[in-house]
Amino acid sequence: MSTRTESDETYLDWAASTPMRPEALQAMVQAARDGYGNPTGAHHRARVGRRIVDDARDQVADAMGAEPSEIIFCGSGTEADNLAIFGAHFTNGGAVACSAVEHHAVLHPVEHLGGAVIGVHPDGQIDLDQLRAVANDGLAVVSVMLANNETGVVQRLHEIRGILDEYAPNALLHTDAVQAFPWLDVAELAAPADLISLSGHKFGGPKGVGVLVVRSHADIKAQTLGGGQEFELRSGTHNVAGIAAFGAAAHIMTLERAQIVEQVGARRDRLVAGIKQILPDAIESARDNLNGGQTAVEKVAGSAHICFPGIESEALLFKLERLGIYASAASSCASGAQDPSHVLAAMGYPRELAAGSLRMSLGFGTTDADIDRALSIIPECVQTLRTVSV
Repeated sequence: MSTRTESDETYLDWAASTPMRPEALQAMVQAARDGYGNPTGAHHRARVGRRIVDDARDQVADAMGAEPSEIIFCGSGTEADNLAIFGAHFTNGGAVACSAVEHHAVLHPVEHLGGAVIGVHPDGQIDLDQLRAVANDGLAVVSVMLANNETGVVQRLHEIRGILDEYAPNALLHTDAVQAFPWLDVAELAAPADLISLSGHKFGGPKGVGVLVVRSHADIKAQTLGGGQEFELRSGTHNVAGIAAFGAAAHIMTLERAQIVEQVGARRDRLVAGIKQILPDAIESARDNLNGGQTAVEKVAGSAHICFPGIESEALLFKLERLGIYASAASSCASGAQDPSHVLAAMGYPRELAAGSLRMSLGFGTTDADIDRALSIIPECVQTLRTVSV
């Protein structure tokens, strides 16, 4: 029985997780070897571990245009999102709100607290009139992700900040920038935000390490109590090796982002155009208007999200995996669920169209050969499924 090799595989699920960069892996191994002391201790070995954590904190702060004291290391992007929402809410008991297209790590906490879910337009942009309707002096935090994890749509945070300043000046603005960091200058575009979430495994770092940037003026309460680590906002012994790898990945991504965006963006455009040339009825989410024409919405360079009428994505994903192409239907957390994407539903996509969605996401390791292989296989699989379903 033959065994598939990486040369037979095309990985188009970079939005779900990325391979670790060599620089991050090297930093992790070095820190695991040298930084085994508990960073909260006082002896030499503890101080070595603390220095490793502090150095990584400096790297992340530089990448985010923040102060080191504003970088809070967490166990994941999900934990960072939860800390932002619950932490802001429990500071003064105020109301919470988020857009309807948020990751469930934001959406579920907001729903748990009885908060408001703000609608979006068909292009995925938040409905600013609905935001104005919920913005008032009792609002504690609004969460709007900088770049959507399914469609790649980029939100204009400066406009959202302007509305909050006018109608809810005491409200904190949180943005889940987990999907944005590999592609966008988050330091600039998320500058209007008081709280910013990141996750290492989305840009060549390790799983199990996230960051919440907490601006010095933002008052939130800790949700994990114990030893008082992370400026008393997130207790727990530091994952020294993981934090070192996170810092290294953030640093190298900041240095190489512009080049990666240019290269990957061109490959993404070729992939989408190639599929639509063979399958003219394919719809690129957010950019192709359901009533005809196109929108000018901005999307991150790695996002190629397409809906195929007349098929079910579960069947397509099964066929693609058998041929060594790995993609997803919605966010990776929702893959396998029978219900279509809540993001597409919020954007007004009919259920039967959303059921045929395919999220192809590219990254710093995607090659021209990957695009060639995807174009030779994906349209043919779609056509085969349509033939079978007739």
